[in-house]
Amino acid sequence: MTVTSRRSVLRTAALLPLALAVPAFAQAQAKKHRLLIAVSDNDPGKWNMVMNNVKNAQEDVGGVDKIDIEVVAYGPGINMLRSETPVAGHINDLLKTGVKVVGCENTMKNLKLEKSQMMSTIGYVPAAVTEIMRKQEEGWAYVRP
Repeated sequence: MTVTSRRSVLRTAALLPLALAVPAFAQAQAKKHRLLIAVSDNDPGKWNMVMNNVKNAQEDVGGVDKIDIEVVAYGPGINMLRSETPVAGHINDLLKTGVKVVGCENTMKNLKLEKSQMMSTIGYVPAAVTEIMRKQEEGWAYVRP
C-alpha cells in the first residue's frame, strides 16, 4: 500500500464516526412530540381552552407534523363528544389537523350512551384511565387542564 493510499484509508476511518453520527443526530432532531390531554369536564369553556392549548402546542413546536396529540374524554367530559354539543365544530376542526379525540367506553357504558349518540368522527378506548397510564408509560406528556 502506498503512502497516499494509507492516508486515504486513515482519513476515511477518521471520518466514519462522524458520518454515522449525522443520521443519528438528524433522527433525534426529527423526533415527534407526543401530548395526551385528558378532559373530564362537561364544560364548553374548558373544552375551548383544551382546543386552544392544542393549537398553541401545534404552532409552538413548528406545525402539526411535529406533534402527535390525543384528547381523551371520560366521566362527565364524555358529554362534549355527543353529536350535538356546542364544541362539535371545534372538535372536528382539530380532527382535521390529525389530533385524535377518543371517548371512554367505560364511561359510556355507565352513562348508558351509545356510539350512535356520539360524534361520528371520534374514536374510542376501552378505559380512559388505562389509556392515560399506557401513554405515560410510552413517554407521552400528560396534561389535565
